[in-house]
Amino acid sequence: MAILVPVAVLLLIVMAVFAFHLLIHVGLGAPRIREQGMPDQRGLAYREVAILTENDKRLFAWFIPAPNDVPAPAVAVLHGWGANAEMMLPLAAPLHSSGYAVLLFDARNHGRSEADSFSSLPRFAEDLEHALDWLVQQPGVDATRVAAVGHSVGAGAALLVASRRRNLAAVVSIAAFAHPESMMRRFLASRHVPYFPFGWYVLRYVQRVIGYRFDDIAPCNIIRQILCPVLLVHGANDSTVPATDAEFIHARRSGDHVRLLLLAGRHDSYDELECNAGKLTEFLDQATRRK
Repeated sequence: MAILVPVAVLLLIVMAVFAFHLLIHVGLGAPRIREQGMPDQRGLAYREVAILTENDKRLFAWFIPAPNDVPAPAVAVLHGWGANAEMMLPLAAPLHSSGYAVLLFDARNHGRSEADSFSSLPRFAEDLEHALDWLVQQPGVDATRVAAVGHSVGAGAALLVASRRRNLAAVVSIAAFAHPESMMRRFLASRHVPYFPFGWYVLRYVQRVIGYRFDDIAPCNIIRQILCPVLLVHGANDSTVPATDAEFIHARRSGDHVRLLLLAGRHDSYDELECNAGKLTEFLDQATRRK
């Protein structure tokens, strides 16, 4: 009986830790919102494609060919956490009318893409890498003039990919957070989760699960490793990721190829993005040497 008591206590501790880990996965998991509309509702001819990514998972995507037959520049567009390709459609028409081929896709566990064990910024980046690899192989796409556009976590992923990939023409980062830890601490505080001991443990557990230290994937750190032109776009009224995050990333840049554009609007102001799409296409035109 004396032996059974500590064994029972140990078993209870193991069960409690397992339950806490499960709660972390559920609490931090991205909601899945499937597309309801289509690009043709905005007058865009497209084809639905599937792109193979890590772990033999398939990504749902819409490919909108450029309006001209000549090899054209192209843009891969990646949504944010809990969003989908449809939510990024406001950018598709301005990009297309400016002569770009456009690829909009869902990250794993999002929209109509296949599920995987978890989502993370590095996994968003993996999906973007595969999307770009697919895009450069398409007829009518100039593989030397391919750019990435990302929103929120997708923006962080685009910056991470650009820090590793040397054949990107440009990156447009929309509402990226400066550092995953500060972002998660804001999220946990909004849920009234005390940092000690719970928040502290959550942050370290998440780093172990995703296989990366936050410092190694933080936009404010990797911005110095990016060689292609970068446009940091942020809403001045963003309460989810404050504009000071974009200003901090910009302050950590290593050259004049990183620009900052502050706009009116909040974190998910897609209509605001559409109204200012001309500034994005102007940047991309300059980066791809079209003007």
